[in-house]
Amino acid sequence: MERRDISTIEVSVDDVDQLYESLDPYPFHDRDLDADAEAYIVGWARELPRDHAFRILVHLPPAAMNNPGAVGLSRSMKHFFALRAEAIERDLRELFRIGRMSLLIGAVVLVACVAAAQNAHLVLGEGPLLTVTRESLILLGWVANWRPLEIFLYEWWPVARRRNLYRRLSVADVELRETVGASHPA
Repeated sequence: MERRDISTIEVSVDDVDQLYESLDPYPFHDRDLDADAEAYIVGWARELPRDHAFRILVHLPPAAMNNPGAVGLSRSMKHFFALRAEAIERDLRELFRIGRMSLLIGAVVLVACVAAAQNAHLVLGEGPLLTVTRESLILLGWVANWRPLEIFLYEWWPVARRRNLYRRLSVADVELRETVGASHPA
């Protein structure tokens, strides 16, 4: 049996409602997490090893343990992080769509620039202006491919990592634990 390490993210709040967006009118299982709570949890998750599963441990005072939001907190958090992962997945697909379109445009511009550079002597004759024009056209053709190459070589990685992080958070075990005494808000 494969052993999978689990990293714990701890959050202490005085009331479970601190974890939810206060202006969100939906029932608890559909509510958005508060932006600060999300940033706190995601920030800690980024610091933990990528090969570890997550456990989110929420510390609440005893009086807050029976709050309807506390009862549905696990489902709510999983739902929230799953929706965020889906949104990031859509962003990634859109980035690749833009990359494909940019690559098509860049390839057409490159072919046109190379053809124009090879035939520039027909219009300009020989001389320094021909050399500058040829080099400029070739440079323009390659610069037109800068953006698609940037997308396909570098830009998608952080988006995919963020999506994967939210996916891992969406399956994290969420546990409630009673605290005694003062707590520290998320």
